[in-house]
Amino acid sequence: MIGGDGFGYDTRDGRHHKIPQIGSVVVEDDVEIGANSTVDRARFGRTVIGEGTKIDNLVMIAHNVVIGKHCIICAQVGISGSTEIGDYVILAGQAGIVGHIKIGSGVIIGAQSGVSNDVEPKARLVGSPPRPIGEWKRTVVRIDRLPELYARVKKLEERAAQ
Repeated sequence: MIGGDGFGYDTRDGRHHKIPQIGSVVVEDDVEIGANSTVDRARFGRTVIGEGTKIDNLVMIAHNVVIGKHCIICAQVGISGSTEIGDYVILAGQAGIVGHIKIGSGVIIGAQSGVSNDVEPKARLVGSPPRPIGEWKRTVVRIDRLPELYARVKKLEERAAQ
């Protein structure tokens, strides 16, 4: 679905009132958009999918999003409204991007990451909150070792109490 209403509501007197979405969608040359993906039209301006960008199936691109050139957006990625994405960005499967942030050119975001802040160009991040890939790998290894560490600390505490 390309050009559907953006998800915009104003709550007054306990009711949600739709904000008209009267903008447009621009899909530049050599773009591919997979099955069951949605690209919402902008509230006033333009939602833009840059030249050469490839979008997998089941991707959600909200209103006013601007995606740069030659990006790869994998399945089940969700990009919230008014986000700006640079050129040559890769968003791996099920990554979630909050609205109103900027992701620099050349960034790679790993699968199932939750991005809630601006990302500097060429960063390689994964996780939620996202961390540099090397740091994230070290953290996962440490988390896997927590049960063993807990048991060792418990034994030390028992010895110290004697």
